[in-house]
Amino acid sequence: MARLKDIYQSELAPKLLTELGLKNKMDVPRVEKVVINMGLGDAIQNIKILEAAVEELGKITGQKAVVTKAKKSIAAFKLREGMPIGCMVTLRRDRAYEFLDRLINISLPRVRDFRGVSAKAF
Repeated sequence: MARLKDIYQSELAPKLLTELGLKNKMDVPRVEKVVINMGLGDAIQNIKILEAAVEELGKITGQKAVVTKAKKSIAAFKLREGMPIGCMVTLRRDRAYEFLDRLINISLPRVRDFRGVSAKAF
């Protein structure tokens, strides 16, 4: 089991249960999914960039990325509906907890001048 999930279930969930005044343990907020996306404006001219991004995102998350396509045509960006413009991965259950654990304990502490994560990001 993921280390972060263990900590959440053994320590955080019981505290949240009492703090929020909930009666059922299934009412406690929990991580449902983590979505990681990469928007690539340069993918319009060069498809090779998109292939590299899909591969990199797959290495980071351990799961194959899905190519996202444009919903609308925008003439100013020379973009047509259905053109590939990015990629994304949706992580659920243990993979989501593993990714968050690595992000919080390994990646973010190594960022120079890190001032925290925006509350609007969640």
